Amino acid sequence: MYPIVKKKILADKIFLMDVKAPRVAKTCLPGQFVIVKMDEVGERIPLTICDYDKEAGTVTIVVQTVGASTQRMEALEEGDAFQDFVGPLGRPSELTETPIEELKQKKIVFIAGGVGTAPVYPQVKWLHEQGVPCDVIMGSKTKDLLILVDEMEKVAANLYVTTDDGSYGFHGMGTNQLEALVGEGKSYDLCIAIGPMIMMKFVCLLTKKLEIPTIVSMNPIMVDGTGMCGACRVTVGDKVKFACVDGPEFDGHLVDFDQAMKRQQMYKTEEGRSLLKLQEGDTHHGGCGQCGGDQ
Repeated sequence: MYPIVKKKILADKIFLMDVKAPRVAKTCLPGQFVIVKMDEVGERIPLTICDYDKEAGTVTIVVQTVGASTQRMEALEEGDAFQDFVGPLGRPSELTETPIEELKQKKIVFIAGGVGTAPVYPQVKWLHEQGVPCDVIMGSKTKDLLILVDEMEKVAANLYVTTDDGSYGFHGMGTNQLEALVGEGKSYDLCIAIGPMIMMKFVCLLTKKLEIPTIVSMNPIMVDGTGMCGACRVTVGDKVKFACVDGPEFDGHLVDFDQAMKRQQMYKTEEGRSLLKLQEGDTHHGGCGQCGGDQ
């Protein structure tokens, strides 16, 4: 069992948990994720690692309540425990594989949207610990939905907070803030965008125009987390990839967001899953018990 040692409400229907999982904490890196399961009948839920403490043996996850399983998870308190807490899974951020001196020569900007702030934070924190400064644009629809602002402020060289309704910080979206910064003379060698699919799509449209290489995280489309169910199938350039095993990070300028978002909607229904399996054949994958590919 994996006990919850800390729980904190971050915003409406968004909460943080520190979970005692020493083996995961010892080996995880920014960009990776875990799969949690509350009990024998619980759903397997992939969640991005928000933070980790190797000495304390804890891993921090941030959860947004969107369905029955996350509602059940929201009811858990400190002292309760998960039956399964599997990880680290997925490939670490490519930043962790880049020589530090090379990173120090780059001007890096992160754009975090909504709960996407959670997977952005460990990357920014890791860079800060390596002595690599970076700018962060983080936003949400309203002030009440902002999360981890104080934590991010401690590790970002410059933090720019935006809200769609102008209730806090810059009035507009992350793309508007990036355009404003570039218009003021800022320049960037790399952008890393994590958030809702539609947000990442429009960030990539802008950064392509601005000629800024961009990495996105496709964790919003993961379901099974092992590459078996086919939910996270995504076309990157002319190649089929699976976010949970090949990613979750990819070159944003090569990702077919329209196709990914269409698949995401189709995958929610049994008829849609069957149609995708028929259309995609051997490249679809199967075996999670969700899409019928194991039958």
